Amino acid sequence: MKSEEKAEILSHAAIFRGLESVELLQLASRAHERSLATGEILFAAGEAAEGLFVVARGAVRAARVNLEGREQTIHVETAGGMLAEVAVFDGGVYPSTAIAETDAQVLFLARIEVMEFLLRHPEAALLALRMMATRLRQVSGLAERLALHDVGQRLAALLLETASKSRPALRSGDSFSLPLSHSQIASRLGSVREVVTRALQRLMQQGVIAIHGHRVTVLDADRLLELAASPKPLRAEAGIRT
Repeated sequence: MKSEEKAEILSHAAIFRGLESVELLQLASRAHERSLATGEILFAAGEAAEGLFVVARGAVRAARVNLEGREQTIHVETAGGMLAEVAVFDGGVYPSTAIAETDAQVLFLARIEVMEFLLRHPEAALLALRMMATRLRQVSGLAERLALHDVGQRLAALLLETASKSRPALRSGDSFSLPLSHSQIASRLGSVREVVTRALQRLMQQGVIAIHGHRVTVLDADRLLELAASPKPLRAEAGIRT
């Protein structure tokens, strides 16, 4: 990959936006590219953090696995998204494992390169701080959903989030693509495939949604919104709590 291509990719990353082309090219000349096959691990939780990754193409998810082997997706990054920024800034280990969700390509910048860049560009350091605050809000929201919502409610929220990417005002009768397997959905929700399958079946039985392949049709938008917004597990959904 040419430096100009790398510079274009880096220009979409949160802390590198707004840089002059010359500065981007200098940074790009120090970036190393790596290709990943679907399911390949980029780095593992607990490993010493060597640097920052920017996704060039494809999708990479950051996840944690508990002692029971259950995976919880923390966030998924596509082109322009960054991975390992927390470990780079605090000098610690990688807090999560990064796995290629699809065939992907990433750019790697060594920690020393990133830190020297931030010292030269304090405005970028402020952008990095804002990005870290956003990450904190995301993790806080995830913790709240896991603590207060059952799987059915978390599934409803995921469906709404996916639908909002193409339909900001969801109405009954709207449909959208959900290109995730039941195992991938389970990872997003901190559950297992069998429980997710039951939760989807329950939503269909209740007339909330219909599913044809990877296409989801919302039959009752009000009910889906109610499920996603409920602050505590609903009695009717007790059978699909974990």
